[in-house]
This record gives sequence, structure tokens and C-alpha cells, in this order.
Amino acid sequence: MSYSLKPGVVAGEDYKTLLKAAKQGGYALPAVNAVGTNSVNAVMEAAAKNKADIIIQFSNSAGQFYAGKGLEDSFEAKVFGSISAAQHIHLLAEKYGICVVLHTDHANKGLIPWVDALVDHSEKHFEKTGEPLYSSHMLDLSAEDIDFNLSECERMLKRMAPIGMSLEIELGVTGGEEDGVGSDDDIGADNPLLYTQPEDCLRAYELLSPIGHFSLAASFGNVHGVYKPGNVKLRPEILKNSQELVQQSCSTGSKPLDLVFHGGSGSEKSKITEAISYGVFKMNIDTDTQFAFAKAVGKYVEENSKAFKYQIDPEDGTPYKKQYDPRKLLRLGEESMIERLDEAFSDLGSAGKSLAQ
Repeated sequence: MSYSLKPGVVAGEDYKTLLKAAKQGGYALPAVNAVGTNSVNAVMEAAAKNKADIIIQFSNSAGQFYAGKGLEDSFEAKVFGSISAAQHIHLLAEKYGICVVLHTDHANKGLIPWVDALVDHSEKHFEKTGEPLYSSHMLDLSAEDIDFNLSECERMLKRMAPIGMSLEIELGVTGGEEDGVGSDDDIGADNPLLYTQPEDCLRAYELLSPIGHFSLAASFGNVHGVYKPGNVKLRPEILKNSQELVQQSCSTGSKPLDLVFHGGSGSEKSKITEAISYGVFKMNIDTDTQFAFAKAVGKYVEENSKAFKYQIDPEDGTPYKKQYDPRKLLRLGEESMIERLDEAFSDLGSAGKSLAQ
């Protein structure tokens, strides 16, 4: 079956169409963490270059950075920076000719008010336009008791579903730390918390699916960041077992859970392919794109070191304005980030699969 969507930010039924096409087509979409217009624009350019659709997401601290670190009220900055980022993407996504899913990443218990505030703004945006500001938000309450995790997810989804928003939840713990959420202390192939129980996935499905759409970050040993070989042991068969239990228990079709792969940076390509075969439609990538951006900028600074010490060469009077113009090094960072995303689209099988028409 072929699908087509109008280019731009997608939500509601269009978002579900996008992930349905991915699951049926056996591919997944990169979900790239962005921190400012340079990374946002690089992600959209990479998607357009690869004729692919994309998920752009923001952590709470990325929202704060987007607003400007000079704002004294950090909570306000996290909210309004995230709103500003969304407005930027709404304005430009259609011009890039791609479909973009707008998402916020890990929000633990302390960040629930941030998500509630963003849903407030999506409700206002929906009243004006018929669409939410964001396509989806994530509640990562995996460090809490499962009863609290699921009850709070239920409360949030009841707010979000009427305006066409999806909720991403997490069961089990994605190892490592990302923007203040989590800890490097939990990394290790012998940590049972890194492996979600299929019974918990069934419980979430039975509670949330009657309310609205949700996706599930089920942990199968994945971690944030890149670590020494042997510290991480991925077991994608956990995803397969979870899908089969829900299908059998609830008499659903194949692969009823819409699964998310967190901590995709540095993962074995064979494990990525296997995870996609079990119903993963989204894979997060942050560490690798950060490094790609930084590597290109660092190389340029090393090769033009005088330009970052002097405006004019002290020996021959050569002006260095063109070398230290920030647009020069920022563009190199963007290009390197795009190159790394070329690899991600290839790994996930989503190159050439855009539904934008």
C-alpha cells in the first residue's frame, strides 16, 4: 500500500500514517536531538537530501539553550525555547519538502510540569489551527514505580489525545545519562533494569491503547552515548517477545506495539536491523551527530589556528575575517552532521521513502 502526505509538520492521523508506512515498509525514522537552528536546519537538509522523513526532538535543556542561556528563569526558558524551536520548524519544514515529526525527549518526574506547559501551548495552537504545536511528547518515568509511571502516562494521554498528540513512554531503563536524566552508573550487561519485561508492555498496551496513540521505548540493553565494547549487550528479542505477548493476549494484528529504539548512537548495525524487524519505527541519535558537528569544527580550528588568535596576522598583515566568520565553521559542522545522517538514513532503510508529495 502506498501513502502520501503533505510536507510539513505532521501530527494526529498523519503521524500514525507515517509510522504505519515505516513498519509496513521495514524501515525506521531517525529521531535527531537538536539544540539550535544550526542543528535543526542540518537535520531538515539531510532529510531533504535523502528524500526521507524525519523526527526532530528537543530535550528540556535544548529548549533552554534555544531560548538563550541568559534568561534567568530556567523553567520559562525551557518552555519558551521549545515553543520557539517548534515555530521555527513549522515555518520551514514545508519548504524543505519533507514530513517532520516534532517531539520532546526524556522528561522524568521533575520535568512533568515542562511537558504539561507545552501541552497547554499545543491546546492553544490547536484552537487556532486545528493542529497541535508538537506531534508528541515523551514521559520517561522508568525510574519510578510502574504504577505511578502508567497512571501519569494515562493522565497525560487523556490530555493529548483529543488534540491529535501522541505520547511516548518508557518501560525499563535506558542506560547512561542524557541532559541530566539517568546516570552512567547503571550501565552494564548484567543490569536487569536495562531489559524490559514483556508483561509490563502488555499492561501498558491494555491501559493506554483505548485512550489514544502511544509509542513505547522498551529497553533491551540500550544506552545513551557510546561506550567501551562489552559494556553494552543488546537483546532485541525482548521486543519480539513483547509484540507476540500483546498480539496473543489482545487478539491484535502483527506487531501491535509502536516501538522506539533509544540510545542508537554507536549501536551494531545488525542489532539495528533486527530491532526494526520487530516493529521499531524510530531510532534516537544524538551522541554521533554531536560528535560529527564538533569534529568538523575542531578540524577547521586546528587548520586555521592563527585566525582564532589574531584578527590580522602579526607577521604579514593578512586579515582573517573570512576565516573566523562564525558562519564558516558552523556550516562545516552542519555539513558533517548531514554526512553522519546520510549513514543513519541508510542504516535505518528510510532513504528515498519520504511520504511528502
